[in-house]
Amino acid sequence: MLESLSNNVLALLPEYVLTLFGVIIMLAEPMLPAGKSRRSLGWFAVLGTLITTGLTLWQLHLGIMNAFSDSIRVDAYSVFFQVVICLVVFVSLLSSLDFLDGNNSHAGEYYALSCFAAVGMMLMCCSTELLMVFIGLEISSISTYIMAGYRKTEATATESSLKYFLLGSFATAFFLYGIALTFGATGSTNLNVVAKVITTTNTPVLAIVAVAMIIIGIGFKVSAAPFHVWTPDVYQGAPPPVVGMMSTAPKAAAFAVLLRILFSGYAILQPRWAILMAVIATLSMCIGNLGALLQRDVKRMLAYSSIAHAGYLICAFTALPTDGIAAAALYSAAYAAMNVGAFTVITLISGYKETVRTGEDYTGMALRHPVLGAALSFFLLSMIGIPFTGGFFAKFYVFTGVLHAGHVKLAIIGLANSGVACYYYLRLIIRLYSTPQPNEPTSGSFTSADRPETLFTQEDGRRFPGYIALAAAVIATLVLGVWPGRFVATARTAAIATAPAGDATQNTVNDPAALR
Repeated sequence: MLESLSNNVLALLPEYVLTLFGVIIMLAEPMLPAGKSRRSLGWFAVLGTLITTGLTLWQLHLGIMNAFSDSIRVDAYSVFFQVVICLVVFVSLLSSLDFLDGNNSHAGEYYALSCFAAVGMMLMCCSTELLMVFIGLEISSISTYIMAGYRKTEATATESSLKYFLLGSFATAFFLYGIALTFGATGSTNLNVVAKVITTTNTPVLAIVAVAMIIIGIGFKVSAAPFHVWTPDVYQGAPPPVVGMMSTAPKAAAFAVLLRILFSGYAILQPRWAILMAVIATLSMCIGNLGALLQRDVKRMLAYSSIAHAGYLICAFTALPTDGIAAAALYSAAYAAMNVGAFTVITLISGYKETVRTGEDYTGMALRHPVLGAALSFFLLSMIGIPFTGGFFAKFYVFTGVLHAGHVKLAIIGLANSGVACYYYLRLIIRLYSTPQPNEPTSGSFTSADRPETLFTQEDGRRFPGYIALAAAVIATLVLGVWPGRFVATARTAAIATAPAGDATQNTVNDPAALR
C-alpha cells in the first residue's frame, strides 16, 4: 500500500507542484494593491514551470511508473510531451510579462490560468484512462477559453473566447461520445484493457465508430480540417502570447493523446483509421495553405498555417507505428518551438493594443529592428522547411515515414503543399526587409504615429524577458535543425514506450517490420 501511495505521489509530482504554484498566485493576486504591477507573480509562474520541467525530467530516472490503478503511466513518451508543454508555457509566460505589465490590474489571474492549463495538458499526456484524459482536457480547455478573451474591453477578444468555448464544447461532446462507445464495445475505458479486448476478439462495429468519434473530437482541438472553422477568428482576437501557447501546447497534448489511443489502444484497427487520417491530413494541408494565401492579417495567416501544419503532422499517423510516433513527436516539438517563437516576435512588435496587424504594417520592420526581423524570418523559414531548421527535419521524418508505409500519393500532396506555403511565408519575409514608401497606406485607422518605425522606442531594458523567450525559441528551433539525431533517438524511445507492458501490440510497436 505504501508503495502504491509513493507511486501515486511521484507519478504526478510535477503536476502537484505546478498546481501549487497556480494556487499561490491566485491567492496572492487579490492581496496586492490595485495599481501595483503583477510582474512578480509572472516571475513566480516562470519559476514554477522551470521547477516542473526539472521534476519531469527527473522522472525518467525512476523508470516506468503506473499509478492510480493503471490510469496514469509515466514513461519516456509522456515525459517527452510534458517537457515540450512546460517549455512552451515557459516561453509564453516570459513574453507575457511586459505584454501585461501596466495594461492589466488582474494579470495574476492570467499567470495562474497558464499554470492550470499546463497541468491539464500534462495530465493528458500521461493518462491511459480515457476519463482521466477528459479531465485533463477540460482543465486545459477551460483555462485557455478564459485566456483567449482576456482583453475584456476588446470586442474581438470576446468573440474569440465565445467561439473557442462553443466549438470546443462541441468537440468535447464528440470525444465523450467516443469514450462511451469505447466502453460499450470493450467494457472498459482503460487503453490497456481496450487493446487486449480488441486484439483477442472480433472487432465490434461500435469500436470502429468510437475511433471515428474520438478522431473527430480531437480534430477540433488540433484545428484539423474540416474541423478548423474556429481557428482564424480565435487566433485573430486572442492576445498574441495566448495564441502562441494555445496553438502549440494544447495541440502537443492532443496529439500525444491521439497517438496513444490509436497506436496503443486501437493499433489493430490501423488499416481502417489510417484511411480517415489520410483524408483529414489532405484536407488540412490543402485548406490551410490555400486559406493562408488569401490573408492580409498576419495572425490569421498563421492560423491557416497552423491548420496546414496539423495536416503535415497527421500524415505521420499513416506511417508504421514506431516511425509514425517518433515523427509526430519530433514534429510536435519543432512546431512548438518555431510557432511560439513567431508569436513571441508578434507580441514584442504589436504590444497590448496590437497596433501592427497586417502584412503591410510589417513593411521595413527588419530594417528598423534587425533582431526581431531576423528572428521572425528564421521562424518562417523553419515553417517552410528550409535545411538547418527544426521544420526541415520534422517534415523530413514525417514524409520518410509516410513513404516507408507505402503512401506515396500522400507524401506527394504534402510536398506540393509545402511548395505552396513558400509563397505566403516568403511574401511576409520580403515585406520585413522592404523599404516602406513615404505615403504607403496602413490598414485600418492607423496613423503615422502607429507605424512600425515608432514601435521600438520603448526602453528595451524593460523587455528583456521577451528577448529571453525569443532566444530560447530560436535556440530550440536551431538545435532541432542542426543536431536532430539525439531528439530523433529520444522520440523513438518515446514511441516504443507507448505500448503497455505485456500488451499484444507491444511487438508491433517495437518491431515495425511486423507490419510490413
